[in-house]
Amino acid sequence: MKKQETDYTMLSRLKFVLILILALAFSCRQKEQRQIPIRDFFKTPEKSFFKISPDGQYLSYLKPYKDKQNLFIQSLADGKERMATSFTDNSVRDYFWTYNNQLVFNQDLTEADEFKMYALDVNTLQTRTLLTQTKTRIKLLNRSRKQPDVVTIIMNKRNPANFDVYHLNIKTGALDLYIPNPGNITEWYPDNDGKIRLAKASDGVDETILYRANELSPFKAIIKNNFKNRVDPIAITLGGKSFYAVSNVNRDKTALVEINAENGREEKVVYAGSKADIMDVGYSRNKHRLEYAGWEDDKPHKYFLNNEAKSIYADLKQKIKGGIIRFVDRDTAEAKYIINSYTDRNPGTYYMYERSGGKLTQLSNLNTSIKPGELCVMKPVAYKASDGMLINGYLTLPLGDKAENLPLIVMPHDGPWSRNVWGYNAEVQFLANRGYAVFQANYRGSTGYGKAFMSAGFKQVGGKMQSDLSDGVKWLIDQKVADPKRVAIMGARFGGFSALYGISFNPKLYNCAVVQYGLINFFTYLKDIPPFFKPRLQMTYEMVGNPETDAKMFRDISPVFHTDKIKAPLLIFQGAKDPRANISELNQFVRELQKRNVPVEYVLKENERMFFKSEHNRMDMYERIEKFLNSNMKVKP
Repeated sequence: MKKQETDYTMLSRLKFVLILILALAFSCRQKEQRQIPIRDFFKTPEKSFFKISPDGQYLSYLKPYKDKQNLFIQSLADGKERMATSFTDNSVRDYFWTYNNQLVFNQDLTEADEFKMYALDVNTLQTRTLLTQTKTRIKLLNRSRKQPDVVTIIMNKRNPANFDVYHLNIKTGALDLYIPNPGNITEWYPDNDGKIRLAKASDGVDETILYRANELSPFKAIIKNNFKNRVDPIAITLGGKSFYAVSNVNRDKTALVEINAENGREEKVVYAGSKADIMDVGYSRNKHRLEYAGWEDDKPHKYFLNNEAKSIYADLKQKIKGGIIRFVDRDTAEAKYIINSYTDRNPGTYYMYERSGGKLTQLSNLNTSIKPGELCVMKPVAYKASDGMLINGYLTLPLGDKAENLPLIVMPHDGPWSRNVWGYNAEVQFLANRGYAVFQANYRGSTGYGKAFMSAGFKQVGGKMQSDLSDGVKWLIDQKVADPKRVAIMGARFGGFSALYGISFNPKLYNCAVVQYGLINFFTYLKDIPPFFKPRLQMTYEMVGNPETDAKMFRDISPVFHTDKIKAPLLIFQGAKDPRANISELNQFVRELQKRNVPVEYVLKENERMFFKSEHNRMDMYERIEKFLNSNMKVKP
């Protein structure tokens, strides 16, 4: 009897354990598959764009107020937060500190096509309007310790095609022309005191680096290269006789080098890698020294060039486990740093790091609604294109045990000379959370992989760049990852062109397409380029094509001429104020598709430019994308 009772007890316990295991497994699966609200992915960050005052006494950041981004300031002495601006019409878009505790910030008034720049006194919180310009672009070049009231900016006020250099007094508002652009300068490079010592000129095909020893000397040409070669100055050395630059002259991958400023000769290679271009260089303007060289093959990497920076980074790696660490800002004494850390499943966290004692203080998560454990791994992948070229990219699979026969979203990047990178991407995670595999290919022409790989994309915008994408889809189908009956393509700008190209010329490959601010006609795209882009036009002809000599190619690949080939459902988004879009042509394109009974949904948003700044408009866009994909990505009989 005792044995029977014991057996019964053991059986009961076993059943209980099995039920518990099943319950836990079910609970985990349910948790893994929780559909995260759209708002959680795409809402405006709670706090972002952190900066520290040069004296190390204040933190500043952008924070929403009545649905608009505004400036906030926090005293590090008492931790008190103050709202510095309270705009309810247009957000603060960019800002910087001067060396006398003034904040200079700007607004983009989209509806009026107007740009405004303001100065704000931190002690009184009084705001002054510095500039109001229509159809003008303004960019900060330098702030000076010697003249803290004067900042150096570039602006195309005098001539829309040329960016001149100005000195702007933020106390009086006085604007003085410092260096007029002769018409061919595309970049200006100031030294630490704000004096322009280097410049880059272009005749459309060849680029020239110009140098002057001081402000009284004329600029002279020291380096001339075809645009396929690249020399981008980073900083002038303390003595002023040389400068650091990233260069791929006489090599395939860009390297960090030091160049003699008098004759343009490369004096030494500071750091070079074999896998990828050096794309990111850390330089301390306070201590006049290089800190690190950065590159990205599958993931971001850094090589440190001085022991102090290396020691700080090592301490941060011990304190912040597993994330990519970025140096965002620092005070003049380099006693306090703003740090950002992120992963593929974490949008990012801001910290303040104090060198004395190695104290690390968390400031803010970019998105507290996102739980990394609920998100998906972005995995680096590589495959061979049909002509044998190795193509790298990223594949993000939805959570769960199933890793085959998945619905697939192809996301070509904008560019074409750009690239996808490893890290948090809200669109990728949103789609993966909805059960889609997401594929991002760095097709030939993408940057970061060397000169030969980039050059392989020249005049291939409608050729091998697109076949690299379709080859990747076929590879994923062969690998049993993707369901061949459920493949969609979604992209913005040039990625939008790729989406339209895909459904036009590979109709059996794609179920549907989502186009965000897409390029539909290469003729009008090049004809309507902004005036300040004109110096690079000949280079663009070499890389993309010339509308006169390559007219047949442009006609063959531009979606506007091939509405008869588009049959798949299509969802198009466009901002009415996008300066690169021809809205009337796009409207006609949509009407032509509707005449042909193509299932097309067209969403035109007023007072939006290229990307939707309004949170309301962003939410509407992704709600529509979700419904569209739900309707069109089911297995067809």
